[in-house]
Amino acid sequence: MTRPLSFALLLVGCFALSGCDGGTSPDDAGPPPGDAASPSDAGPSEDAGPVFPETLGPDERPAAYFLPSAHDGETPLPVIILLHGYGASGDAQSTYFRLERLARTEGFYLITPDGTVDSGGRRFWNATPACCDFASTGVDDVAYLTGLLDQLESLVPVSDVYFMGHSNGGFMSYRMACELSDRISGIVSLAGSDYLEPDACVPENPVAVLQIHGDMDPTIAYDGGSIGEGYPSAPEVVERWATRNGCDTAMAASGEDLDLDSSVDGAETTVTTYESACSANAGLWTIVGGGHIPPVTSDFTPAVLAWMRAQAR
Repeated sequence: MTRPLSFALLLVGCFALSGCDGGTSPDDAGPPPGDAASPSDAGPSEDAGPVFPETLGPDERPAAYFLPSAHDGETPLPVIILLHGYGASGDAQSTYFRLERLARTEGFYLITPDGTVDSGGRRFWNATPACCDFASTGVDDVAYLTGLLDQLESLVPVSDVYFMGHSNGGFMSYRMACELSDRISGIVSLAGSDYLEPDACVPENPVAVLQIHGDMDPTIAYDGGSIGEGYPSAPEVVERWATRNGCDTAMAASGEDLDLDSSVDGAETTVTTYESACSANAGLWTIVGGGHIPPVTSDFTPAVLAWMRAQAR
């Protein structure tokens, strides 16, 4: 099929992500990903509890995972499953968000899987018709990601489940919320989107959602776009989930502006939250002047983790 200019921009953005540090210097980005859990560093021995594998998932598609400092094998802790953008990787995405170090210190388990490699050598998630199984392989990423969660829960007690994704990973996070709503407390999408048609997603349970999006994004447009079968605007996605969660959509609240993008002066991100009468909240953080891969500030990931904690079931 003919791929539009926005698809080409998506490739550029994802290649930039795999080689960038999110606008920070190597010194403050934290240690590189890759210090996965293993039987030698996970703590419990075979007699004391489960033996921790070096990776999760099938041998042909392993996923790195990381144990927080608070891990004792008995106390339930939340987990974040991080989903990279098209053409990127779990390691690159974690480095961009500085998520591994913060998850460890803040008491979150972290899983950083990789999507399937397409014919062009680029990793993707089969999320929605818009993004990004462009060859129509039909790979079942819902089953794969659910299997990773099942395996982690067989090893440790998990309190809450969160998906966090950028671009294609944001699309996939929404798909997981649609199909695994009974197990997911919340999702965070940076520059991703939902199915174009509302009735393509019918979750059985409320799921908290946080959409973070630059209003100048040239790749996944803030106002919606036409990649594949298309996708809705960021405000429409959030209002749609607010309705699904039983919120009073006439009672949107404005929060204090945030400083999330180091390329834009001041606190450039506006905060809109649906929380009145909700079973689960829905929020939109609009990075005014922000693009597809904003160079995130040191406040970005702590703000996201704080939002996640507030959505605990």
